[in-house]
Amino acid sequence: MPPAPLLIVIAGPTAVGKTSVAIDVALHFDCDIVSADSRQFFNELKIGTAAPSAEQLGLVKHHLVGQLSLTEGYDVSKYEAEVLNLLPSLFLQKPYAVLTGGSGLYIQAVCEGFDDLPDSDPQIRKDLREKYENEGIASLRSMLKILDPGYFATVDPANPNRLLRALEVCLTTGKPFSSFRKKKAVSRNFNILKIGLDLPRAELHNRINTRVDQMMADGLETEARNFYPQRHLNALNTVGYKELFEYFDGNCSLSEAIEKIKTNTRRYARRQLTWFHKDKEMIWRNPVSQEVIAVIDNFLEDRK
Repeated sequence: MPPAPLLIVIAGPTAVGKTSVAIDVALHFDCDIVSADSRQFFNELKIGTAAPSAEQLGLVKHHLVGQLSLTEGYDVSKYEAEVLNLLPSLFLQKPYAVLTGGSGLYIQAVCEGFDDLPDSDPQIRKDLREKYENEGIASLRSMLKILDPGYFATVDPANPNRLLRALEVCLTTGKPFSSFRKKKAVSRNFNILKIGLDLPRAELHNRINTRVDQMMADGLETEARNFYPQRHLNALNTVGYKELFEYFDGNCSLSEAIEKIKTNTRRYARRQLTWFHKDKEMIWRNPVSQEVIAVIDNFLEDRK
């Protein structure tokens, strides 16, 4: 029997250089790339999500980049199903595929499976969203601490989407969100190799600051202003857009908004690293393509 196909996961914080390394790896192993960046799923958002350029998309075939509209509903369960439906066709063509991005929950769903959560009540979702907008994230934390203290102890308290989803399930079912979570990872019919990319903090922060400046030069302010009337959409409740919406509201200056984007992006990168470092299967390397390719070659050699 031939060896099982290999899913090469390239993860890490924002601005570390995942896209460039993933493309080099895909070119070396002659395979496709599947995105695990939840911000890049939306076709309308280009600059603020650091979506792959047209040139990069032309080098390697990418899947699940810009496949959604802002108004489309999407969640990690749908993503898991979509990727698992896609991978068999990719593995029929090549024994490898690259999964890359910074959305840890989405990567975990593909590698380990995701909880089969019940659909939430649309009215409950609407009420919770209004509560968040009117009272802030602290109100969600207080509510979740009462309804599901177990999950509250592990959830990222700065991620409103996670808090909202957990509260939706609690209020819709009358049961704690944590009671629906899987206790053990499911098995997959492909091998998985996880490689995390990281840099010294000062260098990563400098990359983040430089990227934000470049985004502004590329027209992020105009892009955000075009979507300002749709700011209530969940897809726009993300770093880079929400700070500029505050500027448009007159709550801060443009320079203050830019500085907030840099600060919040650095915090986001820190949360990403915290998530990925919990995964003991992750092999950490600098964002140097040849180092990453060497890790993959060693993995393949060990399985001969």
